Amino acid sequence: MSKMAAPTATLPPQLAGKFKGSFAYNTIKDRLPLILTKVIDTLHRHRNEFFEEHGEKGIESEKKAIAYLSRLRNELQTDKPLIALTDNLPDSTLWNQCLEYHQSLSDEPPSWFQSPWLYTECYMYRRIHEALAQNPLISDFDVFKEEKVHNFFESQQAIILMSTYLQDILKNVEKLDENLLKKEFLKLLQVSLWGNKCDLSLSAGADSSQKSDPLQSVEELKPFILVDHMEKLWSLLINKKNMNKQTTRLDIVLDNAGFELTADLILSDFLLSSKLATEIHFHGKSIPWYVSDTTRRDLNWTIKQMQAANHKGMSRCGVCWEGYLKNGLWIYHDHLFWTSPHEYCRMAQVAPDLYSELQKSNLIIFKGDLNYRKLIADRKWEFTVPFHQALNNFHPAPLCSLRTLKCDIQVGLKPGQGEQLTNTEPEWMIIGKYGIIQFDAAS
Repeated sequence: MSKMAAPTATLPPQLAGKFKGSFAYNTIKDRLPLILTKVIDTLHRHRNEFFEEHGEKGIESEKKAIAYLSRLRNELQTDKPLIALTDNLPDSTLWNQCLEYHQSLSDEPPSWFQSPWLYTECYMYRRIHEALAQNPLISDFDVFKEEKVHNFFESQQAIILMSTYLQDILKNVEKLDENLLKKEFLKLLQVSLWGNKCDLSLSAGADSSQKSDPLQSVEELKPFILVDHMEKLWSLLINKKNMNKQTTRLDIVLDNAGFELTADLILSDFLLSSKLATEIHFHGKSIPWYVSDTTRRDLNWTIKQMQAANHKGMSRCGVCWEGYLKNGLWIYHDHLFWTSPHEYCRMAQVAPDLYSELQKSNLIIFKGDLNYRKLIADRKWEFTVPFHQALNNFHPAPLCSLRTLKCDIQVGLKPGQGEQLTNTEPEWMIIGKYGIIQFDAAS
C-alpha cells in the first residue's frame, strides 16, 4: 500500500465527534466504550481457557491485553491524542502514516472526538487487534466470536426458512422464465438488504438476530427502500446472461456474519445456479472488525454449521457452498485495505492491486453501513447530491450499495425527500428502519 495525499478541496466536512449531539458524538461517547468494556469482559471470562492452553503464561497474556484495553478505553473517554501503533504488523506503517497525515492538518494533535469519526472508529478496532497481537499466545483469539455465533443460532428459524426456499427454487431453476427469474432475484436481493439490520456494532453487541420470516417481510418493508435501483441491477445481469457472455463476475464486499452472511450466500447460490453470474468473489475482513464483520474464519464456520445442521435444506446448502469454494466458483479474498481507515476514493492510490482486482468485476455489491460511509467518505453531503458525484472518482466497475441506514449520511435522494423524512421521523437516518439499493454505472 502506498502513501496518501490530501483530499480534493471543496468537499463537505467529514462526520466527527466534535459536533456535540451528533450520532458520531454519541457513538464515541457511549457505544465505543461499551464495546471495549464487553471485549475486556470477554477476555476475562476466557481466562480459564487461556490457562488450560498456555498455563500461567496464558493468564499473563490475558492480563496484559486487558490492561492495554483499559488504558485504551480511558484514552477514548478523556479525548486523549491518538498514538502510533507499535505491533509491527504488515499494516502498521500504513496506519502510522495516516496518523502523521492527520497530525499535519492541524496544530492540535488528532484525538478521539476532534478527528473524523470514520478514522477514530476504525482506529479503535485496530487498537483492539494490537492489544491481542502484542500477546502472541492469545493473538489468534476472536474477541467478537461469541456474538457472531449467537446471532447465527438465534436466527436459525429464519435460516431454515431461507435454505428451504432456496432448495425449492433450485429444483426448477433451469425452467424458470425471465419473469419468474426476475421475481426470485428481486426477492432474494431484498432479503440480503434487510439482513443488514442484524448489525452488532450498532447494538454494541446486544442481540440483533433475525427472528421473523424474512421472505414474508419483503413486501411489508418495500416502502422503506428510499433509493430503489433493483431494476438497474436486474437489467445489467440479465443482459450479460442473454449475451451468453463467457464470464459474469459478481463481487460482494461483505458486512456482518450471522444471518446477513447466510442471506448473502443464499443470494449468491441463486445467482450462480441461475447463471446470472458465473463466478462470485467475496471480500471480507482480515481481522475481527466492527464486532460482527465477516472474516474468512466466519465464512468457513458458517458453511460447516450449515453442513452439520440437522435440517436437509441447511445441510444441502452447506455441502453445495463448500463445493463452490473448492471448485473456484466462489472465491474469498481479504485485503488489508478493508481494515484500513481509508475511504474508497483513495483505493486506487493506496491499494492499486485491490482496485485493479475490482476493475475485473461486472458488478460489485457493497453490503452495509461502514461500506457506504467509506464509499462516500463519511462526508455530510446534501441529500440530493448524486451518488456518482459523492463517490469522488471511485468507479472501478458498476457498483451497488445495499444498506440499512445506521448513520447520518445519505445521498441520491429526490428533492425534499430527506427533509420530509426529518420532519416526520427525526432519527430516520440512524435506526436501521430504512434501506437503499443504490446503483452507480461507473462510466
